[in-house]
Amino acid sequence: MTMIQCISPVDGSVYAERPAMTAEAAAEAVGRARKAQKAWAKRPLEERVQLVLKGRARLNEMSGDVVPELAWMMGRPVRYGGEYRGFNERSNYVASIAADALAPIVVEDSRAFERRIEREPHGVVFVIAPWNYPYMTAINTVAPALMAGNTVVLKHASQTVLVGERMVKAFVEAGVPEDVFQNLFLDHDTTARLISEGLFDFINFTGSVEGGRSIERAAAGTFTGIGLELGGKDPGYVMEDADLDAAVDVLMDGATYNSGQCCCGIERIYVHESLYDRFVEKSVAWVSNYKLGNPLDNETTLGPMANKRFAKVVREQIADAVSKGARALIDPKLFPADDGGAYLAPQILVDVDHSMPFMREETFGPAVGIMKVKTDGEAIGLMNDSRYGLTVSLWTKEADRAARIGHELETGTVFMNRADYLDPALVWTGVKETGRGGSLSVLGFHNLTRPKSYHLKKVTT
Repeated sequence: MTMIQCISPVDGSVYAERPAMTAEAAAEAVGRARKAQKAWAKRPLEERVQLVLKGRARLNEMSGDVVPELAWMMGRPVRYGGEYRGFNERSNYVASIAADALAPIVVEDSRAFERRIEREPHGVVFVIAPWNYPYMTAINTVAPALMAGNTVVLKHASQTVLVGERMVKAFVEAGVPEDVFQNLFLDHDTTARLISEGLFDFINFTGSVEGGRSIERAAAGTFTGIGLELGGKDPGYVMEDADLDAAVDVLMDGATYNSGQCCCGIERIYVHESLYDRFVEKSVAWVSNYKLGNPLDNETTLGPMANKRFAKVVREQIADAVSKGARALIDPKLFPADDGGAYLAPQILVDVDHSMPFMREETFGPAVGIMKVKTDGEAIGLMNDSRYGLTVSLWTKEADRAARIGHELETGTVFMNRADYLDPALVWTGVKETGRGGSLSVLGFHNLTRPKSYHLKKVTT
């Protein structure tokens, strides 16, 4: 029997494990979801919306268990209180727009014709969620999918193996039927087999580029709709008129919060030459104030990375950059908890360039490179010099300038004077190897449904 294990970054122990389902048992579960979907979709929209909101509320009541579980599973300090702010904000917002987002588009309603486009649920939606923000990333699809009348099958990463189980428990206790929302413990081979057999009507995956490619290969020929949010190397650009202190505060937080394990975390920063020295100096002071340690300690502000193999990638990228001329500015002596394993000190590198993998490949850790630029054109070229495109963070007092620059950037979201935030009213999407499709907003509902046209010619005398 294959066991799906969570190795805790706190102490390297096996924190939780669950037996992987057989392909036959998993297929039966998906079959139950398909059987339950028609009845679920026939329920009034407002009833489905309210059941999802009750599930959200029930999960909030579990915070005493959820917060320390997250610390044990993926290392986020308990002082930050889990993911409830974003989880609640996203659930509440999609609930507020569900009726409008799913309303028919009426082209004509006359004595002669009724012509309209309606939205219908896909059927069974498969959500494959990541470990870095396991509740928030899952709810991006789970909430609107259920509201739209789909049934949902959820698979979580092994690093956060308990999250799907707890989410489903909360929603079922709140009244969502068991077969409508299910959590499955699946290994990669079984996951690929289910996808290749065309058992799902839509698949949403958040994870690595290679993981996305694997899903596309498995789904080839099934014509199953797929939404992918994959890798990132999100940049920040600090212009000469930026609020320097605000830029340092937000960009350094965006680079290091959650140990840098954020889908839209800031991994590279370009600063106008007039502010460069002061920006670097203030950034070093900001990052040096972290306390690296056990995430179960309320005084800890920076926990371990989720797995020591993730930290190994960050260390290797930093070492490679330094060997090629980069300078590391954070004194490792400030972080005695750095054990060479999952506990990793934050780092800022200067004298970096795009010949270094550190400035081009996804790092996904608490380390950031800073480069000096002279013009908007130079910054735009560097920001676009990436195979990824999720978000960019522009720092200026001129919204028109930010918009002009934004039009030239190959990205899914353009931020001005903020970073590392998911606005549920805007579609969350990426370009290039960051993926395709989009979640949340009205467009998120559209991606989780299919259009059906009605052309009704009335009998006239």
